Amino acid sequence: MHQGLTAIHVPAEVSSLPPIAALLVGLLLLFFGRKLFWLFVGATGFVVGMEVAATLFPHQNDWAVVAGLILGLVGAVAAIFVQKIAIGIAGFLAGGYFLMTALRAWEIQSPDTSWISFLVGGAIGALLMYVVFNWALIILSSISGAHLIVHPFALKHEVAALAFLVLAMIGILTQGKILGSSKPQPE
Repeated sequence: MHQGLTAIHVPAEVSSLPPIAALLVGLLLLFFGRKLFWLFVGATGFVVGMEVAATLFPHQNDWAVVAGLILGLVGAVAAIFVQKIAIGIAGFLAGGYFLMTALRAWEIQSPDTSWISFLVGGAIGALLMYVVFNWALIILSSISGAHLIVHPFALKHEVAALAFLVLAMIGILTQGKILGSSKPQPE
């Protein structure tokens, strides 16, 4: 069954996060992901940490939450103190997670080979973060924010996909406008 962009495999622990928390973090990432870089890195680390722990320890839900919190905290602190390294890590994690979950949702690959797409997407994401940092951060944080906003709601596939795309575009356009207005204008 074809599930599309928003039908991303998320561990049960992430799905059970309070919808208000997912909505709040999603909105912050959607509209201020570039400015709140540390939040983007922390949220990405949290989700990826939970995904990895849920895969490695499928029947130990507490490990997934602990791993998510640790990776999220490490990511947020690294984003504040070691920005160049955090830029690469955030790009790698976000790019890898997005490609892996998109291919799973589109049923193009099995969960057993997900690590390959994670590595490929990670390499692309890290490269994008270094080459076109601001726009890569805007796009990846908007995608992440849109996913967090749409995911907690039990929407039909078509409605969820449309809402995801519309929200991601609104986030990209809004953050792009903020970026454009923050650059010095020629006189």
